[in-house]
Amino acid sequence: MAFKRKFSLNIEHIQQEEGLENSRTSSILSPNGAKHFRRQLSEQNFDESQLMNRFDDEQKPFLSIDGIEKLPYKIANINLAELGRKTLSMAEAEMPGVMLLRKIYTPKQPLKGVRLAGCLHLTAQTGVMIETFCQLGAQVQWSSCNPLSTQDHVAAALVKTGIPIYAWKGETEEEKLWCIDQTIYFADGQPLNAILDDGCNLARIIHEKYPHLTSLIHGSSEETTAGITKLRKLFKHKKLKVPVINVNDSVTKSKFDNNYGCGESLIDGIKRATDVMIGGKIVVVIGYGNVGKGCAKVLSGYGARVIVTEIDPICALQAVMDGYQVTTMAEACKIGQIFVSATGSTGLIRGEHMMEMRDMAILCNIGSGQTEIDVVWLKANAVKIEHIKPQVDIYHLPSGRAIILPADGRVVNLSCAHGNPSFVMSNSFSNQILAQIQLFTNKGQYPIGIHTLPKTLDEEVALAHLDYLGVKLEKLTETQSAYLDLHPNGPFKPEYYQSTHNDQFITFTPIAVNQYRKNSVHSIITDDHISKILEKLGLSTITFTTKSSPI
Repeated sequence: MAFKRKFSLNIEHIQQEEGLENSRTSSILSPNGAKHFRRQLSEQNFDESQLMNRFDDEQKPFLSIDGIEKLPYKIANINLAELGRKTLSMAEAEMPGVMLLRKIYTPKQPLKGVRLAGCLHLTAQTGVMIETFCQLGAQVQWSSCNPLSTQDHVAAALVKTGIPIYAWKGETEEEKLWCIDQTIYFADGQPLNAILDDGCNLARIIHEKYPHLTSLIHGSSEETTAGITKLRKLFKHKKLKVPVINVNDSVTKSKFDNNYGCGESLIDGIKRATDVMIGGKIVVVIGYGNVGKGCAKVLSGYGARVIVTEIDPICALQAVMDGYQVTTMAEACKIGQIFVSATGSTGLIRGEHMMEMRDMAILCNIGSGQTEIDVVWLKANAVKIEHIKPQVDIYHLPSGRAIILPADGRVVNLSCAHGNPSFVMSNSFSNQILAQIQLFTNKGQYPIGIHTLPKTLDEEVALAHLDYLGVKLEKLTETQSAYLDLHPNGPFKPEYYQSTHNDQFITFTPIAVNQYRKNSVHSIITDDHISKILEKLGLSTITFTTKSSPI
């Protein structure tokens, strides 16, 4: 494949320039991990014999604390640093929001004193954010929330600058947890006092294994829908011990990263993994939240015939109004050729669905984790598992049909491709930077709970990216400002406002919802009424649930 050849040439170039024999790289944690990594290397056209001597060069722990034997760092190959630096420079050029915040806040050093542990996909865009945190005064350590999403050349570039990174592509689940543990304490023996998380991976470990450290943490910021769902459960059961800023629900995150970013990167992941033609295929998108909307739109643009499954009547109605067929998974599984789970939930594509699927159906996850597709069932029931290339396997079922599974059921856009584009991640990571500044500079002002950034900051993030695109905005006149009761410089929307690519709607806080129900005659409209409306539109029966719909 062209991708393999290109990657091999880059590594050869770095080996020639830096000198392979004099370099150091970290070793793989376990023998099984080493075997797995060697298999990956050989399949990507690496000269395995040149690299193995460095895998055996174990680093020695320099700190033993709280049951953790801490290493300086642990990555795949330090020789990839030059390639990583070039990649970071390219990403910086497409991340105007993050670079503007770096320029504004570096002289002020607002994060001096912050010991930030991050657990989020280690991509080039994440690398730009990490280096921005460092320039703003923070000490930073990092692990990845996904065993398959780390870009090893980026990890190497960050380690070269002295940032402790514990991540490599192809970790086992055990190694992933070990890497997270490595970020709990810093080199001076002091524990973290700030968290940046994806999927509640780090926050969960802190609450379960290191609860004695929660009183030292001034706050956490969470990137994803799945992570916020878990944190809300902790808060509901009075187990959450730190204040959290919900970055996911910032408009400039969820309506851009989730929608536009995932739509583009999904196609990239599917194409790299399978080389399949999208046009003409029947593609089932499971969940029509922001991620599902973006994926359905891009798939449709490629000529796919898109079917949507949903639990939420409002999202289902949106899908129909956008022109998609909506039905149940029990029906869709029989006709779909490509399946895309986009919810952040669990158990979406189950054994009973896979048994009904067409031969060579492709199952993709772009939601979260590894539980949206029942990979455990697939592995237990396959009569043969055929490894095609890194992160792509074919499972042969007793029926004689086969299923293609990219990324072992993990997120396909980050495991089989490079994730969302830099520009849209600049939106998300600008919010992360602002969240950490808010938490640290306002210590004690955020009570334990889940908070969102004010709309003024959301609009500033959007403005930074509009300037980069050369967009000019209208200005409210004094008459218009008085009429609308808005300041000419905003904010232009209330705190509860969210918008989609097609329409505008508001998501109420619990207080606003209760007030609305109390005062409005519309409170008589029930789920049963909505079901009848859906039936008139020819939709299948919807099973209602108390769980949140995908966002």
